Amino acid sequence: MYAISPAIHTEEMGYAMSRLEIDSDVSDDGSAIFEDCTSQPTKKPLNYLDNEISQLTKLKSTPHQLLGQVGPGRPELPVSPVKLLAGRESNYSGRGRFSSADCCHLLSRYLPVNGPSLIDQMASRAYVSQFSADGSLFVAGFQGSHIRIYNVDEGWKVKKNILAKSLRWTITDTSLSPDQRYLVYASMSPIVHIVNIGSSETESLANVTEIHDGLDLSSSDDGGYSVGIFTVKFSTDGRELVAGSSGDSIYVYDLEANKLSLRILAHTSDVNTVCFADEASHLIYSGSDDTFCKVWDRRCLNSRGKPAGVLMGHLEGITFIDSRGDGRYFISNGKDQTIKLWDIRKMSSNVTCNPGYRSYEWDYRWMDYPPQAKNLKHPCDQSVATYRGHSVLRTLIRCYFSPAFSTGQKYIYTGSHNACVYIYDLVSGAQVATLKHHKSPVRDCSWHPFQTTLVSSSWDGDVVKWGFDGSAEVPPLSAKRRASRRRNS
Repeated sequence: MYAISPAIHTEEMGYAMSRLEIDSDVSDDGSAIFEDCTSQPTKKPLNYLDNEISQLTKLKSTPHQLLGQVGPGRPELPVSPVKLLAGRESNYSGRGRFSSADCCHLLSRYLPVNGPSLIDQMASRAYVSQFSADGSLFVAGFQGSHIRIYNVDEGWKVKKNILAKSLRWTITDTSLSPDQRYLVYASMSPIVHIVNIGSSETESLANVTEIHDGLDLSSSDDGGYSVGIFTVKFSTDGRELVAGSSGDSIYVYDLEANKLSLRILAHTSDVNTVCFADEASHLIYSGSDDTFCKVWDRRCLNSRGKPAGVLMGHLEGITFIDSRGDGRYFISNGKDQTIKLWDIRKMSSNVTCNPGYRSYEWDYRWMDYPPQAKNLKHPCDQSVATYRGHSVLRTLIRCYFSPAFSTGQKYIYTGSHNACVYIYDLVSGAQVATLKHHKSPVRDCSWHPFQTTLVSSSWDGDVVKWGFDGSAEVPPLSAKRRASRRRNS
């Protein structure tokens, strides 16, 4: 057993330790959310996003210029499917086939906004939901110790039902190994557990039906108290894990040597999120409640914790980071109710300015964001763009780039405290879709890497699938369930 010090500021545990359960707008049964999620999509363009990533996004999702000239008339965008097909058959591009940009231009127009269809329903809050890299598996992690792995290609059949070991508060994160043989899961404990999901057993009860090996990420530098792990990720080669903790630290665990290889005191507050910048796994991005994003280069890293650079712009803590995968750009979700887009070439060698002490008292675990803070700006904002409309409250809400294969990463999407999923256009900043179904916060959501499918999971216990017309593969919500939703609306 690991006793967590009362001094630790834990975002997930704070939900039950605050006034939220007594008088907040979110009840335990998920029966009421009063925050508005019907706001109209913003049409205000990001005029300043006239830079490299704008051009890269257009190149990845704009068809061959000759395809826009099929038939009479001036070139136009978007190019219709009929013109795309006619251009391909006439070999206007000289390739005799669609390019990846042609495919993205077509597929990115069909957003996964229809539905939802119910995949699963648990009497426990869902904290994690993620597709595997090839889209064949889907992982959902719940507060009540359960992790379910679904076989997407076999009609969302449960491949593995894992009952977690030594759970502290909730499943905070999971990660599948690149070969999809192993899954690691973390909670508010320094012990991360690893499970062999390739075994024939469907029911995986920790150390009863299967062994859940514990990987100890604790360090003598942790100050004598037990830290909690907020985030954990496999490296691209599957040989290492990187994790962030309530001990303000980043950990690197060597799976082959079975030991902690590096611990960095990286921030001055909780490290809520870490991820690798690209497939090389040399660069690591981290985000913390100290409001800073940091970049770490493992090729010139030492235990003293000197980052390659710091990025400033958020006014409150950072809940999640997702990399574009090119070693340059990433997005972050912040408790200042924004997503920010970053270019690491704009980073500073250290903290160059401070936004100053805020003139209001606020705790995101149980309070709404102060109205007077919504228009505040960081005096040294280094971000490339800022996206607003969703809400980041109560828990570590996650955001992502849309898939490269089907959309050319043209969009970013995020869960939200107000029970919706938001999709934004990366270049224009416009809110292009809002998915409404859940009755409690949506902490995590995941877009299939190749199909027009998005899955959202919520504290209401529902795991649901959104698609485009004709793509539904699981039974829709029952009439009884729909009636219940209407009564609670």
